[in-house]
Amino acid sequence: MRLVDLSHRLTSGGTVFPGDPEIRLAPAAQIDADGFAVTSVTMGSHSGTHVDAPSHTVPGGRTMDGVDVARLIGRAHLLRVPDATPRQRIGMELLEGQLAALPDDARIVLLVTGWDRFWGGAAYLDHPFLDAAVGEHLRDRGVDVLGVDTLNPDETAPDGSAPLPVHEALLGSDRLIVENLRGLADLPVSVTSLDLTALPLPLAGADGAPVRAIATIPAEASTD
Repeated sequence: MRLVDLSHRLTSGGTVFPGDPEIRLAPAAQIDADGFAVTSVTMGSHSGTHVDAPSHTVPGGRTMDGVDVARLIGRAHLLRVPDATPRQRIGMELLEGQLAALPDDARIVLLVTGWDRFWGGAAYLDHPFLDAAVGEHLRDRGVDVLGVDTLNPDETAPDGSAPLPVHEALLGSDRLIVENLRGLADLPVSVTSLDLTALPLPLAGADGAPVRAIATIPAEASTD
């Protein structure tokens, strides 16, 4: 089997949702002065590759430390939109065939647009996004985790004020959303599913947390 890291590096000044706290990493202790090194880390709970807990948008919703991590480990099925354009609304008609092909017991679904190639630049905020009907469809068929290689499965307004219907459909039903995945579009097109592990920090009472997301794919998978 081959392991693929699907996580963005967390760097000072890195990409965050409009209005979220800036990511800051700075030395708090240094070997030459203190005999050991410690890094001070300041950031919001939705920095880098991360998972949204229901409490992110649902009053009284489940917090991150209350999420069973087993929910974020398992077979993940890919929905590919390789030619996505800026701020494209991805509707049911575009995904219909792929959605119909999902196994009835599909629990984790990952949307692959390749938009992670714009990570760190202004274009990353102009990502494609899912129509509300897709979020409702995934909820109704029992999908527990939606992962995306964009900043947001919903549209992102420059001031962060756009509505969040996909969040409402999924988090409102105690489901989970993983955002800012990377590298999915680089996997061979023959890979339609993979084993995903996306373990969050158990931040007490938090509405989300960074994850280290790892894909496991067959070693014999070609590089199409």
